[in-house]
Amino acid sequence: MSAVLTLLALPLLPAGQASAASYSVTMKGYAFSPASLSVPAGSTVTWTNQDTAPHDVKTTSGPVSVHSPMLDKGQSWSFTFTTAGSYGYVCTVHPNMTAGITVRAAAPATTAAPTAHEHHTGSSSGHRAPAPSRTTPSSGPPATRMPSSSPSSASPAAAGQSPQASPPSPAAQVAQQQTQTTASATRPLDPLLVLTGIVAGVAVLCLLLVGSRASAPQAPRTPREEA
Repeated sequence: MSAVLTLLALPLLPAGQASAASYSVTMKGYAFSPASLSVPAGSTVTWTNQDTAPHDVKTTSGPVSVHSPMLDKGQSWSFTFTTAGSYGYVCTVHPNMTAGITVRAAAPATTAAPTAHEHHTGSSSGHRAPAPSRTTPSSGPPATRMPSSSPSSASPAAAGQSPQASPPSPAAQVAQQQTQTTASATRPLDPLLVLTGIVAGVAVLCLLLVGSRASAPQAPRTPREEA
């Protein structure tokens, strides 16, 4: 009946106590069996003497000192190890009976990793608010921004609009006009225009000659020329 109650009470124990176990060491043939034992912290070890000679348990090393009473044949003694470490022990009546127990530290209770919670804005769309950008300060002096000739400093691609050609600067307009003048100067002359210019020049020259003759003074006529 007590064994049944013990089994029913095991699920009600805390996690640290539920993992503890019981181990047995037999004193037989003037030796401890097993001579080496590894148990988790919180475990209980029970020594039972099966020899006709009396035996006891006394630690020779370890973080905690342990010493049992003298055990006659058929008697048992238990001890619960709560401190982790390596323990060496002997029988004080028979020093050749040596053994050791290693007590392992209890594993820490695992905690669930915190889950990341998403913060939503008050709008009904359900989109997350963008995290504020973190700017890294530069070690050099701040760069001076030159005023842009375009009416808006934001690029059309970044604003989601179609790119528009910005008006050329005055220097670019002057260079364009010089290029056009040079191109027109190197263009071959039209033969018709050349012929028209020559005719106009000849006509102007004739008019100048006629005008110069009309304005020149005439020599007086002699009587002989008049007769």
